Amino acid sequence: MDFGAAMFFTDYSIAPAELGRALEARGFESMWAPEHSHIPLSRKTPFPSGGELPKQYYDAMDPFVTLTAAAAATRTIKLGTGVCLVIQRDTIQTAKLVASLDQVSGGRFLFGIGGGWNAEEMADHGTVFGTRFKKLREQVEAMKAIWTGPKPEYHGELVDFPPMMTWPKPVQRPHPPVIVGGAFPHSARRALRYGDGWIPNASRQHYADVTDFLPQFKEMASEMGRDVAEVPVTIWGATEDYDRLRRYQDQGIARVIVSLPPENVVKTLPALDRWAELIRRI
Repeated sequence: MDFGAAMFFTDYSIAPAELGRALEARGFESMWAPEHSHIPLSRKTPFPSGGELPKQYYDAMDPFVTLTAAAAATRTIKLGTGVCLVIQRDTIQTAKLVASLDQVSGGRFLFGIGGGWNAEEMADHGTVFGTRFKKLREQVEAMKAIWTGPKPEYHGELVDFPPMMTWPKPVQRPHPPVIVGGAFPHSARRALRYGDGWIPNASRQHYADVTDFLPQFKEMASEMGRDVAEVPVTIWGATEDYDRLRRYQDQGIARVIVSLPPENVVKTLPALDRWAELIRRI
């Protein structure tokens, strides 16, 4: 089981290059960057975790910028979006960003994606909340065509473009893994339909234990004709609980992600040292 760490990179957090080097030195497999382009002041959509929206959601840097900075400063650690709000982005430009980051990192990019939860934020980008998951599927299908074809084209209901030529192509073949974030059962089904992995969030209130859904996920995979080994599970929001981490490992979880607060280097490194010790024990 691999270990990753995520942080909302801000102008007051540890720098992404510095965190990347620190994680790499302590045995972490991956570093993840979330995103929100902005937060509308209306705040009509409730925060999924309940309570007030944390400050870092307003302050987050662009994940492709921060991960590129980390790529230039590291050698082996994988770099993931956790998650990229594809439905708020241009499909063709995002495909180029993914391929470019995979190139400059030497094939270390993990494309974590999600449909998002903030309806007002999406609306500012012209995205309709009710059809966001149809748009997400079409965008992923279109980007796969761009990454793999010499003269790609795509014709969907919400995403449509004629034949084009666009490079670079990703280093990873056929493309970086598309890892779909979200809750069971709907996001699990999306991961099985067009993804290369599933990211459920252990901190969401509707889970007693996120792994309670693993038997149903495996059954769903069988019904959809997918080998569950081709869609590994990454658990988001892991805590410093040795027994639970060992249980995740015994259950075949591929990766766990710890969410680090956007603190400076002085506060961040001691937390990483504690996790490094846990990683060694496991």
